[in-house]
Formats: sequence, C-alpha cells, structure tokens
Amino acid sequence: MEENKQQNNANQPEKKSEQKQTENKKVFVKPNSGNVKPYEKDKKFFSNKDQKNKANQSSDSSKPSGFKSPNSTPRFQKQTRPSTTGFEEKIVSVKKISKTTKGGRNMRFSALAVIGDKKGMVGFGIGKSIEVPVAIKKALKAAKNNMFKVKMNKNFTVYYEVIGKHGAGKVLIKPAPKGTGVIAGGPIKVVLELSGFSDVYSKNLGCNTPLNMVRATIKGLLMQKSPREFAALRDKTLNQIWGLEDETRKLTK
Repeated sequence: MEENKQQNNANQPEKKSEQKQTENKKVFVKPNSGNVKPYEKDKKFFSNKDQKNKANQSSDSSKPSGFKSPNSTPRFQKQTRPSTTGFEEKIVSVKKISKTTKGGRNMRFSALAVIGDKKGMVGFGIGKSIEVPVAIKKALKAAKNNMFKVKMNKNFTVYYEVIGKHGAGKVLIKPAPKGTGVIAGGPIKVVLELSGFSDVYSKNLGCNTPLNMVRATIKGLLMQKSPREFAALRDKTLNQIWGLEDETRKLTK
C-alpha cells in the first residue's frame, strides 16, 4: 500500500507540469496561425486616412488661392469693446502711478484716452483708479466732456504748416497731397486720425510724453484759421485775397 501511495505522489507533479504546459500553449498563440492576419486593422486605418488626404488635396487644388469658405471662422477673433461715448475710442497709454503717504505707497493706474468722430470733433481725457477698467471708463467720460472742433479743408488736410506747443511738447503739422496718408507716430497719429485727417505730415520736435504730445497736437490744430476768417480780419472778400477781382477787372477793361 505504501509503495502505491509513493507512486501516486510521484505521478501528481508530472500531471501538474503537463497542465501548465497546456495552459501556456493556450495563452501563447502564434500570430500567423489560422485565418487572422497581423496588423490588418492598422492597414485599413492608414489606407482610409491616405484616401481622405488625397481627396482633400484634390478639392483644395480646385479652389482658387486665398479662397475662404463662408462657414470658416478665424481661429482668433479680435474682440471689440462697444463704444460708451458714441464716438470712436482709442486708449493711448495706461501706466502705473504711486502716491507716497504717511502709511506707505498707494498704487493706482492712470489711463489716457482719445475719442473722435472723424468729422472734425476730437477730445482727450485722463482717468485714475485702482483698477485699469475703471481708469479707462473715467478717461473716456472725461474725454467726452473735453471735446474740440478742428478745422480742415475739403482735401481732409490742414490749411497750412502749424507748430503746436504745450510745455516741453512741440509738434509740427504740415499739409500733404492726396494719397499720402497720415505720416505720424504714436499719440499724434491717434489724434489726427480720429479728427478726420487723411493726408498729413507731422513730426514730434519735443518730449515724448504722450499727454504733452496729445495736447500740443490739439493746440496746433486749433491755431488754424480758414481763408474766410483771414478775409474777415482784413475786411476783404475771398476773391480779393486770392487776387481774382483784379483779374476780372483787367478782363473787363
């Protein structure tokens, strides 16, 4: 009996090893066995992708250059803030300012805004606050209460050369032929464009402070006088100033 038990115990590990081998055979299946082909799904995927790319290329080649479909929208759209004053608005500068007191420094923001209707009306204002949006709102409100009427001729340029001064700011403004555009930079260009000028030469001859440049530009534009005003100051008509009456007299004689 004991010998039979020893033989059964010796056969048991052999059976266990055979079971393990069969399990391993079931787990590790050869990739090429049977009708299943390896990477068949991947091949189909890449072939479909290539067909789509070719179709897109053919459709793009049929369209003219620079074509935009009506449903296409730009990736980044510029957000325009709605006008609160009824005029065109531009923020010239926003800077950080501080006031030193007994308790320490109080930090705030100062904003300079220019508004205009491009028909001769222009204004500027300054706003200060702890927050930037509030400072801009105050600057726009101050600009609306500080509007000026600027003179221009029928060609949308100045009548003659003018130099505007304010403090250390000094700005030269000259008339330009039609098609020249507004030749200016920084705050000067903002004031001229919002005033309605389309052909002007200008140059900053003084300091680069935005507020002084804006004030000097507006003062230079307000210094202008129209031909009718010059004629009224001299008690003459426009024809007399331009010498047209003398020519008509010579022709009549």
